[in-house]
Amino acid sequence: MTTAGPTDHTVTSVAQLEDIVGTPNQRAATKVRGRLSDVHREWIAASPFVVLSTVDADGRVDASPKGDPAGFVHVLDDTTIAIPERPGNRRVDGYRNILQTRRAGTLFLVPGRGDTLRVNGHARIVSDAPYFDAMVVQGNRPILAVEVTVDEVFFHCAKAFLRSHLWDPTTWHPDELPTVAEIAHRVHTDSDLAELQEHYRDDNYRRLLY
Repeated sequence: MTTAGPTDHTVTSVAQLEDIVGTPNQRAATKVRGRLSDVHREWIAASPFVVLSTVDADGRVDASPKGDPAGFVHVLDDTTIAIPERPGNRRVDGYRNILQTRRAGTLFLVPGRGDTLRVNGHARIVSDAPYFDAMVVQGNRPILAVEVTVDEVFFHCAKAFLRSHLWDPTTWHPDELPTVAEIAHRVHTDSDLAELQEHYRDDNYRRLLY
């Protein structure tokens, strides 16, 4: 790891930052809202995927993908959303962070769309609520939910998606990377590759989703 020296180009002030990137135009500067409008609700209802970002008391951050059928994140009212939790690897890094700082940021994606929706606010974890019944998928209620009370909500432009060609299938080359089993084998060098391949076999892995 290289340690930055006295001639490094680290940006250390807002003035430096704005000198490089400029300042937002009026529309971008004033787009943040403190409540969910109809168009925010429509976007959340159409989204099957959200990234939940959290930070712990020491500033360590975590970003965790959450996905289910479109509309899986429920809007409880104009200032509250609820994100269901399904069985996973039980690390619950983001939830540990929420217990410490009560903060969360979210990024909602809709397949094929480059623009995204961001919702940031205070968060809490609940183990049950009446709305859990509306979150049932394949007969399974969520095991937890994160409720985020909206501090700010706004749409984010599509430039990152346009630059990356994320939704263009001609740019997809998933087979150029190791399989999930092979990656796990490289991380856990004492593991048995055949056992990992059986565990991550598509039909077997899907059986563990709920």
